[in-house]
Amino acid sequence: MAQAGQGTKSRGLKLTDIMVTVVIAVVFGIIYKIWGPMYDVFKPLGLHAEQLSYGMWFLAGTFAFLVIRKPGVAVLAEVAAASVSALLGSEWGISTLWYGLLQGLGAEIVFAIFLYRNFSVWVASLAAIGAAAGSLVLDFGYGYIEQLTAWNYTLFIGLRLIGSIVIAGIFAYSLAKALELTGVTKVLRPASKQDFDALHRA
Repeated sequence: MAQAGQGTKSRGLKLTDIMVTVVIAVVFGIIYKIWGPMYDVFKPLGLHAEQLSYGMWFLAGTFAFLVIRKPGVAVLAEVAAASVSALLGSEWGISTLWYGLLQGLGAEIVFAIFLYRNFSVWVASLAAIGAAAGSLVLDFGYGYIEQLTAWNYTLFIGLRLIGSIVIAGIFAYSLAKALELTGVTKVLRPASKQDFDALHRA
C-alpha cells in the first residue's frame, strides 16, 4: 500500500468512484446488521469485552478510502453502510445514521490531515481511532454510556480503541492490500511502480 503521494491525479469523485463506494457500503451495511448480535455475545464476558467488537462498524469508511483514495469516500461509505443497516432493521434505529456520519467524519478528518496521500496501516489505524472518537461523542450524547469510575472509563474506551485499530485499521489495510494484489483496483486507479513496490515495504 503506498505510503504517500501515490494517489490518483484527479482528486474529485467520479461516478465510478461513487458507485464502487456505494457497493462497498452495501456489503458492509449487511455485515453491520449481521454483526450486531456479536456485541451481545461478547457482553457477558464482562469488563467491557464487547468494545473489542466495535471496530467492525468503522470498517466501511477506512476500507473504502484505502481502495478509492479520494476525499469524501470515508464519510460516504460510512453513511451509506449505516443507511443500509438501518433499512435492514438495525436495533439502534435512526441513530445509526448519525453514528455513520460522525464515524465517517472522524476517519475522514485523519485522512485529510495527511492530505489524502498516505495509505499506510498507521494512518488507517489513526482513522479507525478517529471513527471511534466519533462514536464515543454520540454515545455520551445519547447517554448510552452509564456513569463509570475512572478505571472503568479507561478500560471501556481503551478496549474500543484497540478493537477499532485491529478491525478498522489493520484488518481494513490487509483487506485492501489483498484486493490490490488481485489487480481489481487498476480499474479505479492504474497502479504505478511505486504502488507495487510499496506493497512489499509495508
